[in-house]
Amino acid sequence: MAAEPLSQDTLNTLREHFAGSDTNRLMMNAVTAAGINQVAKNYDRARLLQRRFSVTVDNGEVTAQNRSGRCWLFSSLNVARFVAKRNLGLKEFEFSQNYAMYYDKLERLNYFLQDVAELVRAGEPNDSRLIQHLLSDVMGDGGQWTMAMNVYKKYGAVPKDLFPETASSGNTGEMNVQLRRLLHTAVAHMYADQSAIDDIVAKTREAGHRILTIHLGEPPVSFDWEWTDKDGEFHRDGEITPQQFWAKYVGDADLESYVCLVDDPRKEHPKGRKIAIEHLGNVAGGDPTEYLNVPVQFMKDCVRDILSEQGIPVWFGADCHPMMDRESGAWATDLFEYGRVYDVDFDLDKEERVRFADSAMNHAMAFVGVDVADDGKTTRRWRVENSWGSKIADKGYFTMSDDWFSEYVYEVAVPKAMLPAEYQAALAEPAISLPAWDPMGALAK
Repeated sequence: MAAEPLSQDTLNTLREHFAGSDTNRLMMNAVTAAGINQVAKNYDRARLLQRRFSVTVDNGEVTAQNRSGRCWLFSSLNVARFVAKRNLGLKEFEFSQNYAMYYDKLERLNYFLQDVAELVRAGEPNDSRLIQHLLSDVMGDGGQWTMAMNVYKKYGAVPKDLFPETASSGNTGEMNVQLRRLLHTAVAHMYADQSAIDDIVAKTREAGHRILTIHLGEPPVSFDWEWTDKDGEFHRDGEITPQQFWAKYVGDADLESYVCLVDDPRKEHPKGRKIAIEHLGNVAGGDPTEYLNVPVQFMKDCVRDILSEQGIPVWFGADCHPMMDRESGAWATDLFEYGRVYDVDFDLDKEERVRFADSAMNHAMAFVGVDVADDGKTTRRWRVENSWGSKIADKGYFTMSDDWFSEYVYEVAVPKAMLPAEYQAALAEPAISLPAWDPMGALAK
């Protein structure tokens, strides 16, 4: 059936209905002058959202990812830097996010080439949904906890001053355009001449390495490490590799063995089962990107216990945009009353938002505090270390209401040892495999 055109009669009726409400005109005047968030902001909720916490982990000054989608690397390294600072006796310390991105990009380029080459050889049509999805999503900045651990396990990490930011690491757009164009060209050549695929992969990998090094610099293979701790005592380690540095100063936290818990609210995906996303990864031969689907309350309990008992930040992924006051650094499910402004009932629940493309994980951060009620179990609000710099929120730290956690947090990374026996057993079972475009495969940026 052909779509019905928007007729003049219908348009006139819409205009009459709008003009017939004094509230509509009042809202139009307010929003056009001040913007929707200023008009819709819930004054009472905003002023009553407390910024105090019964448990706080001090991780120092916040970091800034600038104009890049590296939040998953920043937030995972923020967890790691807490461990490193403790082991080094430092008040402030930061890992090189540029170093981590360099090797993620290089590995991801290789992963994509190998993945698509196999699909081309298997006869996958170049206009299939899968190929078009992979082409559209290639060489973005986003990632997941497991992907970050794959990089650190293989390449380690270095202090930021030994491989600092560049113009392209802090503003990745143009570099990514060139890398994307390189890979699109390679795939077109694969389809044009399958007998040359191996040569195309090798030449494209070399070109990708060249582009990355031109934009980001040449990362160190080893370096001399010396530092003065917070008590003024000088230390010298001598020459050390990035892999040795990671193992020596972060290895005791065993971050690589952490398990990613997710709250997939769709009923066809049962709790207590492992799920995986096809074609999602960065390091060929690395750990697959898999999650254990659990109730959101179990996720909260794990995060609360890690903060309270272990005193270490907790990596998580969320849909950061809904009900966010960026400047004041607040999230709450009723922080803005958009429905009242528009006279619209936005009534989707978490499952419906996921199912109908209204919500998915898009940003990674670290929990560094929680306010727990007097019963020792009930969580009331959360303190969040973001990577958007110190000029917003509480010097870059955000406050999240507990109800917002329930609705918009999708993933947390926790030690495997925290899981009960039935969840640990589930990790050994085959994962439910979801297609590459499934919303649970969304990447934090």
